[in-house]
Amino acid sequence: MSELDAARLAAVISPLRRALLAATRAQARLPELSDAQIDVIRALPRGISRGPAEIADRLRLSRSTVSNLLGAMEAARLVERMPAVSDGRRVEVRASAEALDLFDRFDAANSALVTQAAAQLDPSERAALDAALPVLERLCALLGGAPTDAEVSASPHPTQEEIR
Repeated sequence: MSELDAARLAAVISPLRRALLAATRAQARLPELSDAQIDVIRALPRGISRGPAEIADRLRLSRSTVSNLLGAMEAARLVERMPAVSDGRRVEVRASAEALDLFDRFDAANSALVTQAAAQLDPSERAALDAALPVLERLCALLGGAPTDAEVSASPHPTQEEIR
């Protein structure tokens, strides 16, 4: 069994994400949304409001970074801030209808582009890519400080809408 070329894997992940983001923006004629802004919108699916601290924790970003992101996104009308229902001293954030529309367009274009590119791979390459998905998801969880399997099984599972 060969040893994993970790440097090669790390070197391909970031350019792959950037290339996919740029191609998706162009395909769907989307405005210049950053990866971080897309991640914030993804963390705020329809009907869900969250506090800035919870968003920061979910995205594993500093609270000041999220605060700056939310300020820019609010100015662009991508998020709305409102007093928390449970405690009026706290703020909750929700994605605007415009942001959710942009995200739906982004998600559809993103999936279509990956489908089109994967169709150009030979069947064995597609099978290898498909087989790698669970391992890549696990690697992402390990690098991101995700909860352990025991912690996940003890907590309620998120809906598909929350994952999106």
